[in-house]
Amino acid sequence: MITDPTNGAGEAPLPSRPERGDPTWVAPALTAAEKTRNVGKTNVFFGPPLAILSDGQKNTLEISGKLNRTAERYLEILKYHGLPLSEPERQCLAHICHMGFMSPLEIRELGLEVSMTSFACDGLDKPALEAKLNAASFADLVAVVESLGF
Repeated sequence: MITDPTNGAGEAPLPSRPERGDPTWVAPALTAAEKTRNVGKTNVFFGPPLAILSDGQKNTLEISGKLNRTAERYLEILKYHGLPLSEPERQCLAHICHMGFMSPLEIRELGLEVSMTSFACDGLDKPALEAKLNAASFADLVAVVESLGF
């Protein structure tokens, strides 16, 4: 029984805290800022894109490595691509993307979607936004959609 040594006579004092090296030592929990990765296993559904990416690989470590390399490269693409957008342009694209999942084809057609939407707000120049999207690379369009949370 752990007791407070200030409670009175006859009670056991608090035990000393175990230190690193002691088999009972438990590492302190990391704060959110200290976490850099989540170590462990998780179930992942391999839909068609992941099945194609890992086609022919049977070793789970090879598959895991391929997924992590691909994710790391994807994050780098997001870091260096995108388009400068005004707040009205972001609102317009968020309105378009709120329809749900954005397939690659739908992402490629964002300019067309802008021309067809009835969305309007102060400061929005739809023809200029449409031209900006039509001139953008697919990587830039993906980065825009990701930045909007879709």
